[in-house]
Amino acid sequence: MAKRENYNDLYLFMLVVQEGSFTAAARRLGLAQSGISRAIRELEERLGMQLLVRTTRKLSLTQAGEQLYRTTESGFNALDSGLATLAYYRNTPSGTVRINASQHAIDKILLPKLAVFKQRYPDIRLELISENRFVDIIAQRFDAGVRLGPEVGGGMVAVRITPDMEMAVVGTPDHFRRYGFPQTPADLVVHPCIAYQFADGSLYQWELSQNGKHITHHPQGQWALSDSYMEVAAARAGLGLAYVPEDLVAGDIAQGTLIRVLQRYSLKLEGSYLYYPHRNVSPALRAVIDTLKI
Repeated sequence: MAKRENYNDLYLFMLVVQEGSFTAAARRLGLAQSGISRAIRELEERLGMQLLVRTTRKLSLTQAGEQLYRTTESGFNALDSGLATLAYYRNTPSGTVRINASQHAIDKILLPKLAVFKQRYPDIRLELISENRFVDIIAQRFDAGVRLGPEVGGGMVAVRITPDMEMAVVGTPDHFRRYGFPQTPADLVVHPCIAYQFADGSLYQWELSQNGKHITHHPQGQWALSDSYMEVAAARAGLGLAYVPEDLVAGDIAQGTLIRVLQRYSLKLEGSYLYYPHRNVSPALRAVIDTLKI
């Protein structure tokens, strides 16, 4: 028999068996019972064998009907599964998301939080590009960027992705044996300090808090570096005090390789934000935003 014309009849046959009667199958489909009976009768005629034994009380399957029912149910289940897979691909975000961020943000925020993409969104490619300068993410073809604080350019949306960031002044035990322990921010003037240098050449002024007021310390020393990780490495090497995010040196402090000072004066900076153009947020970028936001 030709196959295509019989798929509808096979589906009707499967429903009649599942519902237990022509009447129930007709009710489920919203069709006339006589039409379903005729379709099954014509199917039996084309196959040249009886599929159903009709009695006044119930329907029962012949051996051939039992075999055909198993085959039909298996086939339609496979078809449903295939269609569900297509729906998965339609609804599952895919594509590439390029994010510009500092090495610190990539290491401590993006990689840990986005690791779930390995299983959850396997079709999304993540490009995490480390730069410590503020870039025009649109001109540089980035989908998003990470920076401290919510202040971003016009037409941008900022979404908070971390709590406030605590800063820490740290140095080696040898450094403090040589220069002593600073008790107040004013004592920092006698300490060589490692500076953080922005892309424009300016130095980060250490922001501290004293008696409820913001004060700044201009770091003096031989070393200016453009990356917090390098600042920590320089501090470990005994080149001076560093003022860095606490999470970068928590392990060193616990092990005693670095000692934290002036904790009560250290500032909490506003946390990190993911920023992106408010228009044309792709499903893949939306998945990134939803995963990172707090």
